[in-house]
Amino acid sequence: MLVKLSSSALKQTRWYEYGFRFLLGGLATVFAGIVSARLGVAVGGLFLALPAVFCASATLIQSHERRAKEEAGFAGRRRGQQAAALDAAGAGLGSIGLAAFAATFYALVVTTAVGAFAAAILVWAVVSVSAWRLRRKLRATSHHAG
Repeated sequence: MLVKLSSSALKQTRWYEYGFRFLLGGLATVFAGIVSARLGVAVGGLFLALPAVFCASATLIQSHERRAKEEAGFAGRRRGQQAAALDAAGAGLGSIGLAAFAATFYALVVTTAVGAFAAAILVWAVVSVSAWRLRRKLRATSHHAG
């Protein structure tokens, strides 16, 4: 699967879907702020690290894929679910990369902030891409075994 940038997705999204994303992201941020005020910034930061828009984006991806299949004359429910599941897998693997970023930055920031950012970004990219490749390899292996 090749990752690419496509502006056609912007045309497929309806105005209210952007509003829905904005609303959920804002509510998640407000929730993190309330948690921070009551339990401290260390706990609140954990909630802010949650991909605030993930729930909305997974729902919208599912809806777009289903709609595209139905417009082509096919039942699109399964395709929509598969697309949302793939997005969820990517978010989970990206979270592993984010944890590697945080650990690297934390370990190196005492020496230099700029160097810590550079190293952390590199580690994030390597860990995220490696996790995705490992997932693909494991899936391919499990499909051949079954």
